[in-house]
Amino acid sequence: MNVATVTESSIVEAYRARTKRSAARYEEAKTLLPSGIVHDSRRTWPYGIYVDRALGSRKWDIDGNEYVDYYGGHGSLLLGHQHPQVVAAAQAQLQKGMHFAASHELEVEWARLICEMVPSAERVRFTSSGTEATHLAMRLARAASGKGKIIRFQGNFHGWHDHVAFGNKDHLDGTPTPGILPELAAGIVLVRINDMAEVARLLSTRNDIGAVMIEPLGTSSGCVPTSPAVLRELREITRRHGVYLIFDEVVSGFRVSPGGLQAAINVIPDLTTLAKVLAGGMPGGAVAGRKEILGWLDFEMSAAAKHERISHQGTHNGHAVCAAAGIATLKLIRDTDICARATAMAVALRVGMNEVLEDEGIPWAMYGDYSFFHFFTNPDNHPLKPTQFDAHAVPVAWFKADKREHMLQRLVLGLMINGVDPKSWRGGLVSAAHTADDIKLTVDAWRKTLRALRDESVVD
Repeated sequence: MNVATVTESSIVEAYRARTKRSAARYEEAKTLLPSGIVHDSRRTWPYGIYVDRALGSRKWDIDGNEYVDYYGGHGSLLLGHQHPQVVAAAQAQLQKGMHFAASHELEVEWARLICEMVPSAERVRFTSSGTEATHLAMRLARAASGKGKIIRFQGNFHGWHDHVAFGNKDHLDGTPTPGILPELAAGIVLVRINDMAEVARLLSTRNDIGAVMIEPLGTSSGCVPTSPAVLRELREITRRHGVYLIFDEVVSGFRVSPGGLQAAINVIPDLTTLAKVLAGGMPGGAVAGRKEILGWLDFEMSAAAKHERISHQGTHNGHAVCAAAGIATLKLIRDTDICARATAMAVALRVGMNEVLEDEGIPWAMYGDYSFFHFFTNPDNHPLKPTQFDAHAVPVAWFKADKREHMLQRLVLGLMINGVDPKSWRGGLVSAAHTADDIKLTVDAWRKTLRALRDESVVD
């Protein structure tokens, strides 16, 4: 966003008054870190908060302000902050050792849980992040298929490595972003989201495509949703043409159900990328999938097949402390109703916020599947009734970017000064730790924020 055009307002002044220590820390950070941040999504105007501690569904900044947290560790904290069983498991492992530079039993247990829970998982290879997982999955698909190109969908986010660093927010024509080799970008074929006719056409007319990779919930965890019907069609098309299907379940894995979205809708890909919830809030990712594809990493299988093996290293792959946290998390998800509880709270939140929109006469909508919620700020002012909005039933074109930057920025700040920390202006994620009281507080904060935006004449 072009923050230079935003002027001060009562919302901004209230935010500054509440967060003076964060403001000072940000000024210091700018002398040490590019833009004062370590992750692009933490870019907030006029500056972001600095958090001191967190517990359950809440977190507290260094100025002492309390927030209901809907960022949830970028989606990794389905159980909420500091779940006692996860903390105990990590602490117990810390007492035994952090890094052995050798195999340990936890990596076997962790992998077994994944294989038991995720339908596509016959074998698992651990990485340190979701970005590494999607990178490895693409390499595996190219090697196993013998074909060099991969279809991606415009707007889908798969991390920041060179094969996916364009075509999500910008460069939707497939041209490379700065630092990306044009020859590498040429290995990606970008298709409009949900355009299965184009996928079918490409696979029918070309023989150089080895895989299709998709965020199965849709762009950015469903901001532009993809329906189960579309995924079933995609699975049928790829199977018919002998092309691998990769589900990027870095965010949806273990969150929408214990087996991820693929288990919830019974559409099984060839490869799955995992991270976030996988490690219970600690760093960790994985590629899971068919034995013969993961076999390209296997010394014996590669030798038997008489092909060169894919080499794969990673200092922190299957890190013992991350594995301990991940095992504790996955067991809780497997053995309890955590996924269903998070979804139920998200449903209640979306309903409550839509009722406020209707009460206030604002033609926006809250939408999302499972434990996600997204803001639809209706930039083209389509006629709609918030409580009846169905994001799967409207054209993809409705979800174009809202250019009202000053309004979006103040929307976030308004929620924050009323005690709610969203995942930016796009929405947020709900955890199993959120309660009915959290939902009530959030709905009240939503109403107060909308009225403040109206007072500042940035919402009609």
